[in-house]
Amino acid sequence: MSVLAHLGVEITSSTDDSMDNRKRPAASPNSGSFVFWSSSFRRQPARVLIVEALPPWWSDTCTVLCDALDNFLSLACNLDGPSRIPLLSLYAVSRQQECVLPFVQVRGNLARLHSCVEELRSIPGEGCIKGAARGGELLRQAVLDSLQQFKQYIRHISTGNQTNNNLSVEITVVTSQPGPGIVRQLEMGLKDADLVSLKRLLVVQINSVGDWGQDTPSPETTYTEAEESLMLGTEVELLRMENSVFALETMLKAWLQEQGGDREHLHLLLPSPTDSPNPVCVKCDMQERLISPALIPLTPNLGVKTESVRDFLPVTKASANQNQPPQRLKVIKLLRADGLCESVLYGLPLVIRPTTCWQLDWEEMETNNNLFHALCHTLRGRDLFLLLQVEPAGGSGVYSHYVLQSSTSLSLLLKPVVSRELLLPCSMPVSPQDPVPDAMQTVQCCLTQLDEEFVFNPLSLTNNLYQHLKSRGLISQPRYPYRLQPAAVLRDQSQPPEGAKTTGSRQPRQVKPHSFLQQCEGHEVT
Repeated sequence: MSVLAHLGVEITSSTDDSMDNRKRPAASPNSGSFVFWSSSFRRQPARVLIVEALPPWWSDTCTVLCDALDNFLSLACNLDGPSRIPLLSLYAVSRQQECVLPFVQVRGNLARLHSCVEELRSIPGEGCIKGAARGGELLRQAVLDSLQQFKQYIRHISTGNQTNNNLSVEITVVTSQPGPGIVRQLEMGLKDADLVSLKRLLVVQINSVGDWGQDTPSPETTYTEAEESLMLGTEVELLRMENSVFALETMLKAWLQEQGGDREHLHLLLPSPTDSPNPVCVKCDMQERLISPALIPLTPNLGVKTESVRDFLPVTKASANQNQPPQRLKVIKLLRADGLCESVLYGLPLVIRPTTCWQLDWEEMETNNNLFHALCHTLRGRDLFLLLQVEPAGGSGVYSHYVLQSSTSLSLLLKPVVSRELLLPCSMPVSPQDPVPDAMQTVQCCLTQLDEEFVFNPLSLTNNLYQHLKSRGLISQPRYPYRLQPAAVLRDQSQPPEGAKTTGSRQPRQVKPHSFLQQCEGHEVT
């Protein structure tokens, strides 16, 4: 049974300087929303979304695009941690280009952003335009206008001693026209523009039902090889995608991922090969696979915490003295074990065993053990997992899902599994070519220096945690904490009550060990 997963860890920078985070209280290390990120989100660019709403093709893409945008913004506006989208601006290009939303902060701004999406929905999709070239010119004007507004915004907020780390902007143009033609028009129309602050320009072509015809350049978009050499310093990228809510959500969720790229994230050190004294270093980047549910401030939470059994129990209004009902997990699907990617599992696993609750009679317990044994045997024999669904806790309306894995023992392993809403885009290409022979030989030589274990034993690993905790605790705490008393208490004790007799040989009152343990541990000691 494998208990390891590619955890989608949300990472925060403790020194995030975004304006949005300066207004929000820092999360406590003990809170569920406190997570760590080794790289910096301070280099996240501002975002501009330019939506082409030209009739009659807008009628095919309007609902899909607005639904995807509405879903995405509902998630982005409610994420804790560092600001992943510091600024957002929205343009609509119909019979004219219009700035629907100037640059605003995303977090906590859902009401305003939702109203902008509804304004997009209200743009009529009926009618016609005189040629697609007119739409391309309006898109070029929208790009230039957004760049100008970004420069003005940065100049406005960077006055005095205030500095801003988001000095670049990424522009995404969503169109239903043939993408290559739009790319050529933008390249030719922007070749003389000031693009210093532009980090990336992406054209997203939605394959809609409307037929734009063959991608043949019009007289307005023809170009020569000499003109092609005058392309932008920041190359225009083209992305084609289907007209579906999920595809557009995935495109937008790429904005939530860390956009650094200035340096690598980690170095993987392999043992030194036999012909070299230096270790082989493989430089890598990290990519988040999912949004941690801990970053979504729901009350009650998503029900996906598995740090302890107490975290897993359902949230009820019953008092602490009343017994909470058991959590109910409904099996909704069978999964092939070899068809589940570990990257969609996260959190800490919980081992599931047949209950030994004393309130069950012997006959019921025996029947339950037989059922559990049969379930384990069937799943293991058929190499299957179970997909489980937990009903919404406390009427929140939010479902959580788990995967139940089999093992060779009489136990099962429970792991949370990500849902569509929290899944981030991740490209995992498979190379059709074999590795370069020299690199292959180097890696194989390095790996032969390592010991191989057929069965992993975690007891063979130590991380020096005990020694670290002891040294830290002894340094931070006094040697005799029970002798320390507040100054007010000492003053009160130095002045005995009126009429009380004092003697010089009277010893100070000693704290009972039992009471001291109760104070330190915070629970009843037996």
